[in-house]
Amino acid sequence: MEALASDEPDERALALAESESAFADEVRRNLRRNYAAHLGHGIFGQTGFRLLQAPTFIPAYIYSLSGSELIVGIARAAQALGQCLSPLFSATLIEHRRKVLPIGMRTGTLLRLQVLGIALAGFFLPVRSNLAAVCVFLGLFGFFMGMQGVIFNVLMAKVIPVELRGRLSGLRNALAGVTAAGVAYLGGAWLVETNVLGNGYAATFLLAFVLTEAGLLMLLGIREPDSPAVRTRTGVAARIADLPALMRADPNFGVFLGACLLGALGRIAMPYYVLYAKQTLEISGSELGLITAAFLLASTILNLGWGVLADRAGFRVVFLFSLAIWIAGTLILFGTTSFAGLVGVFVALGAGSGGFMMGQQNLVLEFGAREDLPLRIGVTNSATEAMGVVAPLAGGALAALVGFPAVFVCAIAFKVVAAGLIWLRMREPRLLAR
Repeated sequence: MEALASDEPDERALALAESESAFADEVRRNLRRNYAAHLGHGIFGQTGFRLLQAPTFIPAYIYSLSGSELIVGIARAAQALGQCLSPLFSATLIEHRRKVLPIGMRTGTLLRLQVLGIALAGFFLPVRSNLAAVCVFLGLFGFFMGMQGVIFNVLMAKVIPVELRGRLSGLRNALAGVTAAGVAYLGGAWLVETNVLGNGYAATFLLAFVLTEAGLLMLLGIREPDSPAVRTRTGVAARIADLPALMRADPNFGVFLGACLLGALGRIAMPYYVLYAKQTLEISGSELGLITAAFLLASTILNLGWGVLADRAGFRVVFLFSLAIWIAGTLILFGTTSFAGLVGVFVALGAGSGGFMMGQQNLVLEFGAREDLPLRIGVTNSATEAMGVVAPLAGGALAALVGFPAVFVCAIAFKVVAAGLIWLRMREPRLLAR
């Protein structure tokens, strides 16, 4: 009996090893197909989402409806609150499943319906009701965006090997950035400037919905293998109780999480760059489109470089360099007195914030065991978006009480401390895994 009992762990380990081998074989067989599907999803989906996520169209739209910096902050905080609430819920929803794509498709559809809602509210509701509806839709947009972020990151970690993720992320971000820059300029110079369909902003968001829906359909080409190891289904409270043990098991992940929180607080200024520009330089609709295009193109061009750098040196280096560029862009803003200088500022902001997001989204995939991946993604996304609730509200209050420069100084300070944590305390996880 004792011999039989001692054989059981060996048999389980052998069975798991065989499952991992079969899983790796299936990933290799379907790599080209899955790579192409992720690329198509990124090009169309990110093109559409960047029109909403860029620090231009939504803040300018909310300000045109409300005339209040604080309301702009509240609207962005509603989105961040949604993104804060859903990732841990999403993690418990998928970590016991062998396949995650089906639930990802349903979540992705609900997310895109919120973009459609923002567009339709602009066409059919009076100003006051429209403003309330946009805040609600942004909150729901954030909620489903938080879910999608966990599910689709887990999907990428399953079907794309780690040594190829940097180039894939860089390539799809770059291609999406080129198309998004063109669409953004079209949105500002034509849709907003000429008030197409009676509401140029709503027309821009309607176009964003069409693009994001096309991106989602690309994922129908994915062939997802069954996960060789999954966790037993548990609730959100039980998984939150597991967090202290997760942090103790991997202190390096704890340092990374702290830097992500500070970087998220550094977004305190994001909705207010364009309002500051409008206040100081009185930019037009076409100029709004141009600086949005500059923001997206900069993220595009550097994302190719970020991806190559990440595959060679790791995402820790990307995280550090992107924070440095982001800080530099904010510093340059203080001395900007021309529109050409403003374009340069948004180039630096796009390059820095784009690299930071790429670093954050990919670094989190490289810590710990596969079965804990949904929880790591969930806690990282929830925690950073919790800071995203505080940041725009604090930024709006500071802007209203003291002025925009105070907001920008706070943003710089948070990013400097985040960079210091990564530089001094966090080791490259790929080196630790060897």
